[in-house]
Amino acid sequence: MPDFALSFALFFGLLLAMIGVGLWLFVAIFLIGIGALYFDAGYSLMRIGLLLQTTTWSAARAWELSAIPLFIWMGELLIRSNIASAVFEAIAPITRRIPGGLVHANVLGSTLFASVSGSTAATTATIGRITLPALKEQNYPRRLSLGSMAASGSIGILVPPSIPLIVYGVLAQVSIGDLFLAGLLPGLMVAALFMTYIAAISLIRGTDKAVTPPETLRSGARRVLDIMPLAAIILAVIGGIYTGLATPSEAAALGLGATLILIAFRGQISVRLLRETLQGTVRVSCMIGILLVASGFLSSAMSLLHIPQQAGAAIAALELSPMTLIFILTVFYLLLGCVLDGVSMMVMTLPITAPMAIAAGFDPIWLGVYFVLTMELGLITPPIGFNLFILRGITGETISKIALAAIPFFLLLCLAVALLTVFPQIALFLPSLS
Repeated sequence: MPDFALSFALFFGLLLAMIGVGLWLFVAIFLIGIGALYFDAGYSLMRIGLLLQTTTWSAARAWELSAIPLFIWMGELLIRSNIASAVFEAIAPITRRIPGGLVHANVLGSTLFASVSGSTAATTATIGRITLPALKEQNYPRRLSLGSMAASGSIGILVPPSIPLIVYGVLAQVSIGDLFLAGLLPGLMVAALFMTYIAAISLIRGTDKAVTPPETLRSGARRVLDIMPLAAIILAVIGGIYTGLATPSEAAALGLGATLILIAFRGQISVRLLRETLQGTVRVSCMIGILLVASGFLSSAMSLLHIPQQAGAAIAALELSPMTLIFILTVFYLLLGCVLDGVSMMVMTLPITAPMAIAAGFDPIWLGVYFVLTMELGLITPPIGFNLFILRGITGETISKIALAAIPFFLLLCLAVALLTVFPQIALFLPSLS
């Protein structure tokens, strides 16, 4: 046990130190793996090179990875079009009739947009730019508006299609289709918790009345019709995956093709749009790809050094209950969320934490949803969660103000983690039907 604890502390200490001095994460991961094999296992550089060659090829050729650039490009196209604005305008007539009014548009808009984006940053930035100015103009409580947007943007990494769930599926060799099924109900649960809180606090504070005149039925119907094509894309992508008619990669290709047709039909297609969206897609996809390759190499190095087996033995020796282990892991990911984004957290830690949790008896599919949900927590962990900085850039508000606004939703996400842990069927029910 002491040897494992020392190795664990040294591993993360060196990794965080290298990141702290400005080294790229994938380089730091490669160096940690190479150093561990060279100094600890006595591998020659030639042998390490051969292992790196094998793991690079194995990680890079996974067919499941083809879904990532397709979903990212689809999200990029929707971000740079005015489709997100149409979503907000269609939601507005509905939310005005609910206690909390248009603040619910943060939650509903983020949930819908997440269904075609899969990116937290994209969801937060896109929906936030649309809803927050409108909420401020119509005198909705500023703190509630900011907090709900910071938290709702994180739904983008849980509601399918989710880029982190794809990454987890590739790293843990778990069915991505099953992971998408597993993420749906927890994502809807989080959205329901947020909306319930918004309605309750609005009723308590007396801010539940609409502050703008309601839309006419005809106007509202027209706006709902405006987003029917987007709804059709969502249904095609998600329905194809859930019914088993299409793999995630095939569904991504179908959704991308439909998105291109929709944007062309709306008269927004242009060479500039295609160039900018493809550039953004290549940048993000390459970042995720190189991190997956680095993580694959690190996983192989950890296996050769028997780190997962040592981790399992250490957990068994401590005789920790599964709930205690999950609590420790949750605190660990909360701390990491203060300094890293979700995908980086996953590729850094999964080679060690996943075997520990699976050895403790947790289902790998459930574990993927749990990891992503704890990443959501990290994204709004005061005072330096990633989503808080995105909102600062959009609104110009101070980090302290946004962090204080996000605290109630942070606590709601903690409740969601607890519910998922106590009632694992929230995640496992839909996969069990497939």
